[in-house]
Amino acid sequence: MRSFIPYIFFIFVLALYSCGSSKKPVEDNTLTSEVQVNVPGFDADSAYAYIEKQLSFGPRVPGSEAHSKCASWLETIMESFADTVQVQAFKARAYNGNVLRGRNIIASFNLENKKRIMLSAHWDSRPFADHDPLESNHNTAIDGANDGASGVGVLIEAARQFSMQNPAIGLDIIFFDLEDYGPPQDAQNYAGEDYWGLGSQYWANNPHKTNYRALYGILLDMVGVKDPTFMMEGFSMMYAPSRVKKVWDMAEELGYGKYFPRERGSYITDDHYYVNNIANIPTINIIHLDPKSVNGSFFDHWHTVNDNLESIDRSSLKIVGTVILNVVYREKG
Repeated sequence: MRSFIPYIFFIFVLALYSCGSSKKPVEDNTLTSEVQVNVPGFDADSAYAYIEKQLSFGPRVPGSEAHSKCASWLETIMESFADTVQVQAFKARAYNGNVLRGRNIIASFNLENKKRIMLSAHWDSRPFADHDPLESNHNTAIDGANDGASGVGVLIEAARQFSMQNPAIGLDIIFFDLEDYGPPQDAQNYAGEDYWGLGSQYWANNPHKTNYRALYGILLDMVGVKDPTFMMEGFSMMYAPSRVKKVWDMAEELGYGKYFPRERGSYITDDHYYVNNIANIPTINIIHLDPKSVNGSFFDHWHTVNDNLESIDRSSLKIVGTVILNVVYREKG
């Protein structure tokens, strides 16, 4: 992932998107009141192990053996927890003209329940360490421990909990593919945001179920870094401000307000952008944003060879996973 637009451009972006207001998701706030339930605890060690397993295959670059093996494992592990799993195979053209084969993996719970929440993360990893301090590493594929695997690990552990204690709401967990195959930083001759998030673009145009709707969606991206700062990302506030408030209120109630500051962050062209803009499902992005990082936006090891298991902090996984479980289990079905 991808590009970011600083918050100072909020007025410009708002004016730009007002021209396409007919495509803006309409939030339905009448169906999601909270109920009091016993929310299971989130096992950060388990989530960490799921991240470690993803990395064990090697960089999950589309077209590689590691990518294929990880896809098969993700399908198998989710089949052990979910009511049903669908693999959405598709082709997409990359920035360089190459046609890539992708696989979106969709795990569903409580199929009969029409009131649904969509949780998502991307599972592929970047083929280029194009922000690495060493130029010699720029064509090296990365592990993507935080950028990709962390969100997937949290959601697999959440799925394990859902399998043991059924939530009142319907759930769909989507692992998007081909998210991080955008043009490398060194390739100045390529432009266009839509070279990122290829899997979410495909799904938004071709949902796994005809006329699929969800009350809202939550995307997890780069959620495993130590002492995370989950600012209120720009497009999340544009498309789904009430859902941002819901999640940030929950984090504060749970004692995690420090990590979910009520501060606006940059506009990130991430998978949630296409879910909002194409599928019209109000979707927010829980993503670590740090303007003080060496790259001015994300964590220090973003798109470098050091985005490995050492960059993952179990306590951060615990924070995000606990918030997600509380949001899900406290929804009225």
